[in-house]
Amino acid sequence: MLERYLPILQWLRVYNRSTFTSDLVAALIVTIMLIPQSLAYALLAGLPAEVGLYASILPLVAYAIFGTSRTLAVGPVAVVSLMTAAAVGNLALQGTAEYLAAATALAFISGGILILMGLMRLGILANFLSHPVISGFITASGIIIAASQLKHILGVDASGHNLLDILLALGSKLNQINLPTLVIGVTATAFLFWVRKQLKPMLINFGMGERLADIVAKAGPVLAVVATTVATWGLSLDEQGVKVVGTVPTGLPGLHLPSFDADLWQQLFVSALLISVVGFVESVSVAQTLAAKRRQRISPDQELIGLGASNVASAASGGFPVTGGFSRSVVNFDAGAETPAAGAFTAVGIAIATLVLTPLIFFLPKATLAATIIVAVLSLVDLSALKRTWNYSRSDFAAMLATIVLTLVEGVELGIIAGVGLSVLLYLYRTSKPHSAIVGRVPGTQHFRNVDRFDVETCKRVLTLRVDESLYFANARYLEDRIYDLVAKQPELEHLVLMCPAVNLIDASALESLEAINQRLQDSGVRFHLSEVKGPVMDKLKLTHFLDELTGEVFLSQYDAWQTLSKAEQVKAVATTS
Repeated sequence: MLERYLPILQWLRVYNRSTFTSDLVAALIVTIMLIPQSLAYALLAGLPAEVGLYASILPLVAYAIFGTSRTLAVGPVAVVSLMTAAAVGNLALQGTAEYLAAATALAFISGGILILMGLMRLGILANFLSHPVISGFITASGIIIAASQLKHILGVDASGHNLLDILLALGSKLNQINLPTLVIGVTATAFLFWVRKQLKPMLINFGMGERLADIVAKAGPVLAVVATTVATWGLSLDEQGVKVVGTVPTGLPGLHLPSFDADLWQQLFVSALLISVVGFVESVSVAQTLAAKRRQRISPDQELIGLGASNVASAASGGFPVTGGFSRSVVNFDAGAETPAAGAFTAVGIAIATLVLTPLIFFLPKATLAATIIVAVLSLVDLSALKRTWNYSRSDFAAMLATIVLTLVEGVELGIIAGVGLSVLLYLYRTSKPHSAIVGRVPGTQHFRNVDRFDVETCKRVLTLRVDESLYFANARYLEDRIYDLVAKQPELEHLVLMCPAVNLIDASALESLEAINQRLQDSGVRFHLSEVKGPVMDKLKLTHFLDELTGEVFLSQYDAWQTLSKAEQVKAVATTS
């Protein structure tokens, strides 16, 4: 029980020098990558740059203790930072103490929600976020994030919580573009795109080892930070209107409790819930993918606790909501991390940077951090998924498109809520009209197939209807109407068999419909039979009076039903039509 809630006890007892070396090397690489990302994502959330560093220390230690993934790297991420800005921006002005207090409280509430869900083993709830909805949400969020950073690239003041507001604000400030800032921003963005695509192959062609080339390529943002910081300092570009990070407090964050204002918590709760679910889905999908590559496994319920503890730790150290990041986790995995200790070592590296390096980033242009964000989030934008989803499922396409459009037009919270709501409604619509087929026996076999697809044997006095969906309140009446319609068209019918190989559930509403069908068919002189009913479904039916009142029989297999009911009947072949 103790190891279940403290996974660190599982891997710590087999920890050795070789594992330590691998984790240390991975931590060094991730630290180099995480420093500029942490600063950038804090600014994206509307917070001082140092808060990004604070959110990258204790949360990593907490996840190392409570998390189950060996390679997941926890910290600030783009989508959660955007959601934080959207949630807190409605309550306080950026740059104020109230804004920071609200962001910290948001992390604490989110952490509490995640821990509670983990203790209640509710990791399965994340399955209600379908992949098309998540894909659409991340794509739209990536576009909004990239657009929101254009103000730093252009050197103007413009804000907005949706794409339309941002573009209108930018359009009204085009006459105020700061040329030095524009040069830095465009150059840094182009350089980072080039590093992401071209630097590693070029270094390998020059004879550098693949792993070392990969490390150098991943350090591209650091090179951009150093170069633009030196240029801004040397040329005094801050005096020409280039906005810089400015003074960053030196030292580790103090521990403190977040605000427990009831009104604030009430205003933040829905946003915290959405951040918790979205962050968990993003994190656990990355963790499962990486774990599968090493034939390892994670526990989704314990991951909820691990991420919850990370967010509580972030709140306690003055940070904002965090989750597992895709790019950092992949780098951590590729760098050879073997245990969550790599995250703890990364936290030590960030702590050292907070103590030593913060004076050096005074002249770091915000345009460089904006370029870092733009390059990172545009890799998440996948508009081609719309075409793929359209070709496969029109309903999933509708959910994805609605999520993208509403996120872009109305903001992140309404977009994700609408996407989830539409997914549930479309699921109810699809299952409200379950696929069903009249089936007959494939000649010479014990197999039964759709009469419209195969040459099968049927009997004019026996009709078998196979239903390919569980029966519940949304589709019970549809099944009734389907059966009544079939019986009305066949006056010679004496037996109707409901074949149930795909029925995993019959709820109370569906049970009432089956009772009504049984009574209606009895009044019509037709016996009602069931076949291939699954054990758990049969166990539930045995608790009712339905089986006692059933006019027909319950057959173990459809072949048994066929032999029993059609023994004296003449069979005929039905030609396929498709």
